[in-house]
Amino acid sequence: MSTYHAVAWMDHTEAHVLQFDREHVEAQKVRARSHHKHQGRDTHDANYFPAIYGALQGNQEVLLAGPGLAREEFATWVKKQHPDAAVRFVDSVPSDHPTDAQLVALARKYFLKFDQMAGDPAQK
Repeated sequence: MSTYHAVAWMDHTEAHVLQFDREHVEAQKVRARSHHKHQGRDTHDANYFPAIYGALQGNQEVLLAGPGLAREEFATWVKKQHPDAAVRFVDSVPSDHPTDAQLVALARKYFLKFDQMAGDPAQK
């Protein structure tokens, strides 16, 4: 499913990618294969960020959410690996562990304020 808006909640172990329009929501989980500290430095699955990025393809505006630094690290990774696509990632907001329904509600409210859904073809 490709929609205008998406929200991705992530930490260092998993991401919940939710693509949505007025009537539909499609959820996908992406899990990291490993995350542990090694000699004081975080190590993570090298495929984790690319998998999240792949799950977000086709969306024009993406909101990142989650606790800690994972969302900021992902945004930095996108800017380095896919600089032309980085403009689609409109913001990063802190969030604990919401349900998928709570996450979509947060994103709908955010995007309503962000662009009053004017760019969402489903809203016309």
